[in-house]
Amino acid sequence: MTGVSISLAAQNPSWFSPKILLTVFCIVNLLTYIDRGTIASNGVNGSSGTCTESGACTSGSGIQGDFKLSNFEDGVLSSAFMVGLLISSPVFASLAKSINPFRLIGFGLSVWTFAVIGCGFSFDFWSITICRMLVGVGEASFISLAAPFIDDNAPAAQKSAWLAIFYMCIPTGYAIGYVYGGLVGSNFNWRYAFWGEAILMLPFAILGFVMKPLQLKGFAPIQSEKAPSDLETPSHETQDVEVTDGKIPMKDECTGKCSSISSRLIGSNYWEHLSRFAKDTRVLLSNRVYVVNNLGSIAYNFVLGAYSYWGPKAGYNIYHMTDADLIFGGMTIFCGIVGTLAGGYILDFVSSTITNAFKILSVATFLGAIFCFSAFCFKSMYPFLALFAVGELLVFATQAPVNYINLQCVKPSMRPLSMAIATVALHVFGDVPSSPLVGVLQDYVDNWRETALILTAILFPAAAFWFIGTFLPMVDRVDEETESDVPATHESSTTPLLEEKTTETTESTT
Repeated sequence: MTGVSISLAAQNPSWFSPKILLTVFCIVNLLTYIDRGTIASNGVNGSSGTCTESGACTSGSGIQGDFKLSNFEDGVLSSAFMVGLLISSPVFASLAKSINPFRLIGFGLSVWTFAVIGCGFSFDFWSITICRMLVGVGEASFISLAAPFIDDNAPAAQKSAWLAIFYMCIPTGYAIGYVYGGLVGSNFNWRYAFWGEAILMLPFAILGFVMKPLQLKGFAPIQSEKAPSDLETPSHETQDVEVTDGKIPMKDECTGKCSSISSRLIGSNYWEHLSRFAKDTRVLLSNRVYVVNNLGSIAYNFVLGAYSYWGPKAGYNIYHMTDADLIFGGMTIFCGIVGTLAGGYILDFVSSTITNAFKILSVATFLGAIFCFSAFCFKSMYPFLALFAVGELLVFATQAPVNYINLQCVKPSMRPLSMAIATVALHVFGDVPSSPLVGVLQDYVDNWRETALILTAILFPAAAFWFIGTFLPMVDRVDEETESDVPATHESSTTPLLEEKTTETTESTT
């Protein structure tokens, strides 16, 4: 029998350094949030038709005008992609134990690309809503898996700063989306904005398949010959080589019994996935630090979700901003970059601990709420812009600390699920209902200033939850692993793959 050489860690191109990994993930994150800002922009979202008392009517513009959407339907459209994201995030997090996470990201970005193309070809409310749901399915893999990859490969003293750089792309992407959607919608047609996004994302979707797959800390390599009892058997699609161990492959040995055996294995694997998911979810929900952190995040994202969608319209109606997209976009780009980076660098400077993260969250959110609330009390646009900009700077400083806590308060093998469940919670109870609910509130009160003040006040409960978190007993579990999590035979997976050396085992004939 000839020798068989097996690579236990995929060899990476020499150019693919941790900084390149961060850059790629930042660009992808930026594009996903450009999409959200695009659909919220006045140029793409548009406005509904209006009629005067004399009976003269205008047809409206953009998606809302073309499809004749009410404010409620318009709010639903903004949140539709969350449905796919919420359903798929836990699924992708669970599959990461049996399918290489890097490949899952490539698959997700491919779905995202085709779904965005579909948005451009939509013809009514339901067709674009379904496409927006599929956008969420594609994004789900990236949302739950990117942060753990960054945490693995960031320098020990700069983990919060690297997370801040990554999450800086959220407000920046939204802001660029406002500007991009406004320019494309005004000069061409709103459909072209979606097609442009798809073209930009396509190379990164392809990269997820052509690159040698990366491995996450806390997970046994997918290429292992023998998976431990508590890890799923890897699918053949994720293996770079086929390991026969000198035996004839099963497909050549078995006859009619193979199909029944395979069926039982598939069923067993399904229930094993479901059982592990339920067990891991119970562990997360019993973690008080994790729960309190995400209660604050839910209230915080309820406000930011509605701000991001209704902000340009509120500014246009309250302060008669003729270029609301450009004003809100430019202000959010600056405040998002400076505020998010400041939050991460400050946490590293004062020492990256869960307690310090909670302190930054509570103080920054409380002060940010005061400035944002005060801004909407002014009738003049210029005091509003000055106070709201300071409020945004403070509010965006929470991005890195909140995600630092989600990553550090659980074991490495739980991080993808931790991020997935956090994403589900903050969207289900946060920004998914906020946009349509604010639309209903505005339809009822018919006063954008009152609506904005009521919405902004919800930031105060967010600050209160994070303040409670500073009194909880803290356990940093980022380096905590047990033998049942990662067996000694798989310890190579606990080091970021970009720092690993390829190890080979050779089996020879006797």
